[in-house]
Amino acid sequence: MNAVPGQPRQARTRPQPDICMDATASDQGRVYQAGRDQTVNQTTVLPGEALRPVTEVAAPPRLVNAPRHTGVFVGRGDELTELEAALRGGGEVVVAAVHGLGGVGKSTLAARYARAHAARGDGTGLNPVWWITADSSAAVEAGLAALTVALQPELTTALPLEALAERATAWLAAHDGWLLVLDNVVDPADVAPLLERTMAGQVLVTSRLSEGWHRLGAQRVLRLDVLGEREAIELLISIATHALPAFLDHSGNVPDTLDGAVELVRELGWLPLAIEQVGAYLHQNRLSPRTYLSLLAEHPAVMYDHAARGSDSERTIARIWRLTLDQLTEVSLAGLVLRLLAWYGAESIPRILLDGLAVCAPDLQQALGSLAAYNMISLDGTGITVHRLVQAVARTADAADPHRQSGDINTGREQATTLLDRTLPDWPVHPDDWSTWRTFLPHITALADHTPPAADTQDTAHLLKEAGLFLGNQGAVVTAIDWLQRATSAYQRVLGDRHPDTLTSRNDLAGVYREAWDLGRAIPLYEATLADRERVLGDSHPDTLISRNDLASAYEAAGDLDLAIPLYERTLANRERVLSIDHPAILTSRNNLAGAYQAAGDLGKAISLFEVTLAECVRILGGDDRDALATCGNLAGAYWKAGDLGRAISLFETALAGQERVLGDSHPDTLRSRINLASVYQEAGDLGRAISLFESALADCERVLNDEHPITLTSRNNLAGAYETAGDLGRAILLYERTLADCERVLGADHPTTRTVQANLAAALR
Repeated sequence: MNAVPGQPRQARTRPQPDICMDATASDQGRVYQAGRDQTVNQTTVLPGEALRPVTEVAAPPRLVNAPRHTGVFVGRGDELTELEAALRGGGEVVVAAVHGLGGVGKSTLAARYARAHAARGDGTGLNPVWWITADSSAAVEAGLAALTVALQPELTTALPLEALAERATAWLAAHDGWLLVLDNVVDPADVAPLLERTMAGQVLVTSRLSEGWHRLGAQRVLRLDVLGEREAIELLISIATHALPAFLDHSGNVPDTLDGAVELVRELGWLPLAIEQVGAYLHQNRLSPRTYLSLLAEHPAVMYDHAARGSDSERTIARIWRLTLDQLTEVSLAGLVLRLLAWYGAESIPRILLDGLAVCAPDLQQALGSLAAYNMISLDGTGITVHRLVQAVARTADAADPHRQSGDINTGREQATTLLDRTLPDWPVHPDDWSTWRTFLPHITALADHTPPAADTQDTAHLLKEAGLFLGNQGAVVTAIDWLQRATSAYQRVLGDRHPDTLTSRNDLAGVYREAWDLGRAIPLYEATLADRERVLGDSHPDTLISRNDLASAYEAAGDLDLAIPLYERTLANRERVLSIDHPAILTSRNNLAGAYQAAGDLGKAISLFEVTLAECVRILGGDDRDALATCGNLAGAYWKAGDLGRAISLFETALAGQERVLGDSHPDTLRSRINLASVYQEAGDLGRAISLFESALADCERVLNDEHPITLTSRNNLAGAYETAGDLGRAILLYERTLADCERVLGADHPTTRTVQANLAAALR
């Protein structure tokens, strides 16, 4: 080529290649460059056997990657046996899923089973056990790829991850005798592509999620629960002392150096992970279980998120449950419901408590179902159960946890209080509602125990007041006094000293003092409340009249009839003036005044007033009305005291028959009448009928009320007296001794019933 005149010749440059090629060849194959514009960046040459069919790839001996160091393992014999039975089989793949609350020991159980399975094998050591942490689809793919590499190390860098995973899946489909553990599956969709393949082996899945496994071919779905108490103690001691707990005797007792171990494992709800972490903390810091309990009570947020050095700080109980709740962020009510349930007891929580929580009922059901699916709660037909440690963490504020912000936890407590207060029956002393009260009582107790008094609201005060009245009626006066004192303090703080609700609470507290026979506190409180009601509400307000009547009753109980009778008379006069002539409160006042006349020994006045009151009750309320039947019994008692046993027996029999017909055999009024009638039979010398009636009354008292109810204690004392009268001193003394011990514990040494039983026992011993 000739150059253009006057122009310098330009240097020509070769264009850069614009196509790159990666290639892999096996055996004698080669990779060739297709043209001058192509460049081979990488060439890997594999021997032909590297990509041979998976059917020809044998597993190396003892291919096991299950975790070896799974910590101290206690108990779980039944669970291991159940797993063995679930995974026994041949032919197509056998799938078993183990689900449970985070920290309950699912992975530990699976590792134990996997190691035992590998040790058994088929004698050749050629049945692999492969463990995959399957908390995401990417983790599953990586675990399968690692299996391919373990089977054929030469493929480590030869194939992309996806191809390695696919080759492992194909290998599993072509061989049998293997065990694959998919641990900590968060979403069944992550493992669905694998489980839907045709395979012949065993697959063990662990997950916090309880639902969806049958759809993926699981023949058995096992729920793993917490440890038994003895196993929990063994685990704690083994880790805390680095020694086998051989010193535990058959009753589960522990040495003094581990004082508080039983209480600590109970506080931890027998949850393995929590026990392991606490045991390590005890060993590291050389603490006793009792000291740890104190730290936990004073600094719960810190202790729930603390781990000993050398432990996995990301697997504290607070953090693993935080991850679970992260999965439920799209379920609008899940966090609120859990924080609300956290304030109730560990016993079954009636679902009815949550009625009205959600504007849309399906939203509430979705929240409950989602929490149950992740084992944060358990559901049955009518109740909800939450692990006590889940509750403890959920009601403990932690600024670093989005699910446990202080304001949200306070809201949960307030809603828990309001829902419980609104669900309870209106009248705590009505026997028809006692079973309901007993169902809710553990949850009221838990709420009261976990709520600082300074945080009590008006709803808290009302709840504790009503519950205190129920407990006082049941004879549990110590707790009743505590709760009514706290309720009164809350009312005073929230509403003020003179608010009607505050005054009502004070009057109720005085009534419980009277039930406990603490008249030294009851009478001054009644007097002060009456004065305030007269000043705030007026002299004739119904609440004022109730206070005046109650104060008269306290005076009567103290034996001061000179004060009691005029106050009863004034109350009756005020009620007759203010209320309608047929008002039931007037009948109550007449009954009370007649009883005071009887106590004063004026039996003529008493009987006359009782007869008038009974006639008015029958006219106004009807002969089968509860108050009419009670008045009939009161009149019978007056005749009994007057020595007219014939009329007393007739009236008691009439009252008892009516009460059995109207109220039932086990109503407290019925039981009182049965005891009174038996006592009159005894005084009349008819010991056969007396003892039979006493025995049936006592059996019903123990069954319907409880062993420590005041009516039960009276019934037992009377039966002992009948045995004594019949000459059966052995049974009489044993029954007196039992009754006296119960009276001293429940009512106190100075209660009149206690003193009566003590005197009866002394007489029987003489």
